[in-house]
Amino acid sequence: MAGMKQHDILIIGAGLAGLRAAFEGVTAGLNTAVVSKIHPLRSHSCAAQGGVNAAINPKDDWHHHAYDTVKGADFVGDQDSIDMMCAEAPQAVLDLDAMGCPFSREDDGTIAQRAFGGQNFPRTAYAADRTGHAMLHTLWEQAIKYGVHVYDEYFLMKITNAETPDGLRASGAVVMDIRTGELHQLGARAVCVATGGYGRMFASNTNAMTNTGDGIAHAMRAGAPAADLEFVQFHPTGLKSSGILISEGVRGEGAYLIGADGQRFMQKYAPNKLELASRDVVSRSMMTEINNGNGKDGGVFLDVRHLGKELILERLPQIRQLAIDFEGVDPIDQPIPVRPTCHYTMGGIRTDKLGHSIALKGLFAAGEAACVSVHGANRLGANSLLETIVFGKITGKDMVDFVKNREGHAPVKPTDALAEVSGHIAQLKARPEKGGVRQSEIRSTLTAEMQENCSVFRDEKRLKSALNAVEDAKEKLSRMYVDDKTDAFNTDVITAIELQNLVLMAEGTVRNALERKESRGAHAREDFPNRDDENWMTHITTHWDAKKGEITLGRDAVRTTGNPQYAPVERKY
Repeated sequence: MAGMKQHDILIIGAGLAGLRAAFEGVTAGLNTAVVSKIHPLRSHSCAAQGGVNAAINPKDDWHHHAYDTVKGADFVGDQDSIDMMCAEAPQAVLDLDAMGCPFSREDDGTIAQRAFGGQNFPRTAYAADRTGHAMLHTLWEQAIKYGVHVYDEYFLMKITNAETPDGLRASGAVVMDIRTGELHQLGARAVCVATGGYGRMFASNTNAMTNTGDGIAHAMRAGAPAADLEFVQFHPTGLKSSGILISEGVRGEGAYLIGADGQRFMQKYAPNKLELASRDVVSRSMMTEINNGNGKDGGVFLDVRHLGKELILERLPQIRQLAIDFEGVDPIDQPIPVRPTCHYTMGGIRTDKLGHSIALKGLFAAGEAACVSVHGANRLGANSLLETIVFGKITGKDMVDFVKNREGHAPVKPTDALAEVSGHIAQLKARPEKGGVRQSEIRSTLTAEMQENCSVFRDEKRLKSALNAVEDAKEKLSRMYVDDKTDAFNTDVITAIELQNLVLMAEGTVRNALERKESRGAHAREDFPNRDDENWMTHITTHWDAKKGEITLGRDAVRTTGNPQYAPVERKY
């Protein structure tokens, strides 16, 4: 074990949100560090394909973008956050452009934009079908340029807190150097969680292996509640066999869905927007067709053949290669087999509109790990990359202000967290194989149950079955053992601890889904098929009770602005 290292700002996660926040810290002259369990350029942000929304066209208006987002969120998004994101969107994209991000261009040199689902204007800026990749490399260059301290391949073990005269506050983190197994305690005046989502709890998902909800789970244990964990987005077009993402940008370019009968079907469900309705609508429509017998082997088809070889090769090269490599079909000649797959988690650490935890002073969150909440019950495609750069910037600036002008002056003294984490690892390594269970067995059973009983369509019976699976997983965690007892590059220990985080996130998701007795956005209860604005126009907060060792639920009001345009109406596309 090593001693304590002190920073002004500590950011957990080095994807787009984390690096954008780090840019604000380091350019303000603060000692800024980023922790990432993988190399920053392998962050899940690089997988984003389709684009980033912003009203940069003179014919567009951010107010229209905001309304589309409020409606897409099924009216439980926080309106102050949504207004801020959409108003700041053009500058946030232009910031990236000025840093050198290679966006695709129109013939006149302006940033190219395409149509995306649930929106009334083609406002999605893109870099071919590798937008997240281009943006991530751009921000990584800035981190190197300005000297952000990077803990590369360090794994988060605990977010620390400390008692101060003003109450409990975040004080840093305990991290493991994956290369050596050595533990380090990092002190910080402000801590930001930017670790992404928890989509790996489902057997079929588009997420990186790293998306196990680490930051959210550790923040909850440190005293910061989460919210909206029941709202999980299923992307309509994951590759049928693997769940690998086929971007909404493909539909934005004009691709359409067909059933096993070879006919389009979205006109039955969204006669105006068709394939470019919001994602929850399209996913439910596809599952309905599959359940009614118009699918093939659990999927339907995405047809791009009519777009022509030239356009596919120019604008969708990665999509074509994925279809060839993972489904054995060339989309120039054959339709792509697809099915809805877990893609994005709307829930996260509950924050105010600037990304500061509502309960734990000094703890901030940005990106998918945060519940600001700009996505409410359903995220619009290409608002995720936007959230990372807008709230990375906004939250970064608020952390700078917190450290310089508010309550971040005095570094918090070390705690006994280092010894506690060390003991936890030793206990895990000491467990015998006899009578034990491997993490892989627990994980595969849990993710299959979540896929079966807590996905696109839900009801009380299925959700209780999912809860039983969670309880079973929790019991088995107490008997989980690892084969690898060494220190260096011990992925056995790391995946075991990731699973502990994932089980906590799964429990929160299922308990919230049981609690919300209505259908709203991505949360579709077949036993409560209608939206209930009178009782459920609210966030469900999820708290970890350390004394009892269990989850408790609460409520947090949706933040409204009084804009009469945002009054709830039936969502039609």
